[in-house]
Amino acid sequence: MLAALATAAVYLILAATVFAPVNTHGTQVDHLTIQSKAVGDDLGVSVVVPGGPRPARKRPLLVFLHGRGGSDQTFTEDESMFKALSRLGARAPIVAFPDGGDHGYWHNRAEGRWGAYVMQEVIPQVIRRFGADPSRVAIGGISMGGFGAYDLALLHPGRFCAVGGHSPALWFEGGETAPGAFDSAEDFNRNNVVGTVEGDPEAFGNIPIWNDYGSEDPFKVYDEGFVDALDRGNADLSTHSWPGGHNSGYWDSHWHAYLRFYADALAHC
Repeated sequence: MLAALATAAVYLILAATVFAPVNTHGTQVDHLTIQSKAVGDDLGVSVVVPGGPRPARKRPLLVFLHGRGGSDQTFTEDESMFKALSRLGARAPIVAFPDGGDHGYWHNRAEGRWGAYVMQEVIPQVIRRFGADPSRVAIGGISMGGFGAYDLALLHPGRFCAVGGHSPALWFEGGETAPGAFDSAEDFNRNNVVGTVEGDPEAFGNIPIWNDYGSEDPFKVYDEGFVDALDRGNADLSTHSWPGGHNSGYWDSHWHAYLRFYADALAHC
């Protein structure tokens, strides 16, 4: 009997924590499956639609890219993002979280055209399905996704109202990159984010740019180099270095700042 009671107690604790549904704070979570020709696979997209009164015009769209090893559900498994989004009220964008594979790094490469997937499949389908404003789209991401957001914004000037990298995975040289991040030195050079802004500090154009990283982040030196390059021009840059490392605890504590940046940029786009 004691064993049964102990088992029941453990179950109740798990039911109240691990098994409990995530508090979405009034937002609606939908899931799309994209039959991607660019990647050659069926890929999921989690789409978060803010609740509350409908705004006077179509809601803008934020495309947010996950890090290495993540998926389309990475950011919908914890309430931090939902709570921050709900605080924006009528200014809250629709947020799309596409699946980018384990280590696709969000660019066109041998294993799949991940950049084309985002630009030609994810964005158009989410806009069409959810009625987002096609003229007001921002892109951001964490770690691998931060690299991808910067890379796509540089390759598609004028498409986005803002771009953000949160602990973005950046490097100075191809030999420094994470295993599997690029196919070759040529692949890295075609998508060299830091090198691009070192050559042209205004390569992003006039859109607002965000960069943040933790004080103990292994990518800190590269992000500092990225920021230094942009500071040599007239980029509209918001940069932050907060205590913490390269982990979910750091990112979860800053969702409100992240989403407020995108909401402000989209409101003025």
